[in-house]
Amino acid sequence: MRYFLILLSLTLFAACNQKTETVQGKWIKGTEQEKLEIIENQFRGFDNTMVETGYRYQELFWAGQDENWEYADYQLEKIQKAIENGLERRPKRTKSAKHFLDVTLPEMGKALAKRDTAVFNKNFKVLTNSCVSCHAMERVPFFTVKTPTERQSPIRR
Repeated sequence: MRYFLILLSLTLFAACNQKTETVQGKWIKGTEQEKLEIIENQFRGFDNTMVETGYRYQELFWAGQDENWEYADYQLEKIQKAIENGLERRPKRTKSAKHFLDVTLPEMGKALAKRDTAVFNKNFKVLTNSCVSCHAMERVPFFTVKTPTERQSPIRR
């Protein structure tokens, strides 16, 4: 009987302690369709993809300069993933990104496999030029990409 009362007390305590707040929070309101649109707007378009890609571009460069090839491989994979995810949100960018995904990134992967800074630097210039070309195709040529000159990340080899 004593164990039964303890078990009953614990069960009642747990039942009374449940939160009633909805999982999605209070800021998402409306119909299911409206809620989906709100969430889609939070992910935004290709601009967030480019913010991530720009960060990883810089990290890739410094990884190559440090000869931290594993970190460079990681950044290259994340650049590809960021662009692929961005294309899910903005498929109209696929034509411009195709050469970058199908040629430029795989070529950079081959350069990384050589573990040679001179080869890396040569291919990094090709990568940079590919970024500039893509921006021109998307009618944003004023998004000029240059090789990083100052390191922002604390990650070092």
